[in-house]
Amino acid sequence: MAHDLPHASRSDARDNRARILEAARAVFSEDGLGAPMREVARHAGVGPATLYRHFPAKRDLVGETYAEQRRVCHAVVRDALAAPDPWHGFQYLIVEICELHARSRGFADAFMTAYPEADDFAADRQRTLRAVADLARRAQATGQLRAGFVVDDLMLLLMAHQGIQDAPRAARLTASRRFAAYMIEAFRARPDTRAPAPLPPAPRLFPAHPPTTHS
Repeated sequence: MAHDLPHASRSDARDNRARILEAARAVFSEDGLGAPMREVARHAGVGPATLYRHFPAKRDLVGETYAEQRRVCHAVVRDALAAPDPWHGFQYLIVEICELHARSRGFADAFMTAYPEADDFAADRQRTLRAVADLARRAQATGQLRAGFVVDDLMLLLMAHQGIQDAPRAARLTASRRFAAYMIEAFRARPDTRAPAPLPPAPRLFPAHPPTTHS
């Protein structure tokens, strides 16, 4: 039976790693990257020693937790740059980046470098900003993006967008899409003379009716 132990050990290690990553996604999504490692370990049902054996530093855990989101972000930038109409590519990039941030407070923290543990995301941020600058120049040349837009406006947008994390979880994506739609209209160079496209649905952020009090 002894020869079965290494295989069992490797299997246990893979299971623990998977549980830790699942826990990190859940904890960082709600609490951001400021959540302590011990909270991730508790959520995963493992001891701190097990967590640190797999991820010696928090930056290791953050990088692995958001590996898929980083790949999605790269694809969004690539598809936006490839759009035949730069204004459409610009709109697509705004909506998709906002949605990625709305899905996880931790990913938003990492992208915005709110915590030093996320410094590996600096290249992703620069890649996105370069894409925005390229799309902005091309969209301004077509007269569809207002001339005063600068790349820092994207960071300003994302700073404001972070407030959506305080909304009820079920409303965050809806709020993000509506927020992005309003911002895109603010960036538009001139009013659209066609019938305006309908806004995305409004999120339910407050009860439909105020609570009734009884004396």
